[in-house]
Amino acid sequence: MSPGRVTLVGAGPGDPDLLTIKAARAIAQASLLLVDDLVGDAIVALASPGARIVYVGKRGGCRSTPQAFIEKLMLTAARDGETVVRLKGGDPFIFGRGGEEVEHLRAAGIEVDVVNGITAGLAGATAIGVPLTHRDHAQGVVFITGHAKRGGTPTDWRALAATARDAHLTLVIYMGVAGVQQLQDGLLTGLPAHTAVAVVQNASLPDQRSCVTELGQLSATMAREQIASPAILVVGEVARSAALAQSMREQAAAMSVSA
Repeated sequence: MSPGRVTLVGAGPGDPDLLTIKAARAIAQASLLLVDDLVGDAIVALASPGARIVYVGKRGGCRSTPQAFIEKLMLTAARDGETVVRLKGGDPFIFGRGGEEVEHLRAAGIEVDVVNGITAGLAGATAIGVPLTHRDHAQGVVFITGHAKRGGTPTDWRALAATARDAHLTLVIYMGVAGVQQLQDGLLTGLPAHTAVAVVQNASLPDQRSCVTELGQLSATMAREQIASPAILVVGEVARSAALAQSMREQAAAMSVSA
């Protein structure tokens, strides 16, 4: 049997309407789907009725399928001639370990395609009315994980804060809930306590929750609001747009009721 192929597909933040056409087509054509924990049922439902679906949960802070086992599944299925889709939340190449999987498969002679998805950092910010860049406030944006590789070099939040301050950058932090106090303390060494921060949990989904606070109150606010994973943090003056957007939504709702 001729070798099959593998496609890493970004499922986006959760809302199936945010899938690309190419992603939906790849899902429908797959004979085997290896599905991450954060991918919703509505997206999995796009698979062919005859496709095999294997859930390989990958969620920060929870028990997960070992990465080596997932790579072995992909490799074995592709060698058996299957059309494999590795369905990932967000984008495969933004904190999705897609780079590792591509390297592993190509080293074994398996053809791999990648279909981008809307990453949660972008979708979450947009969902609450925050532009990650703005000519008056942010000249760039940095996507960074708050959960470094075990045994790897920890994030230098002090240096990152200084860079964000001097270069007028927005920071978008993934997987930062568990270590929020540590990253808050580190960022406060270079950013003022009044720096705006927006937090979005379950971006784009019906149970999306968010809050806007200041860096000096970040950990306390998240605890009070009971914000949990998965959530992204947007640090920078652009985050103040979320409060304005919320105020405008409330005004519009009040006008609708009075009318």
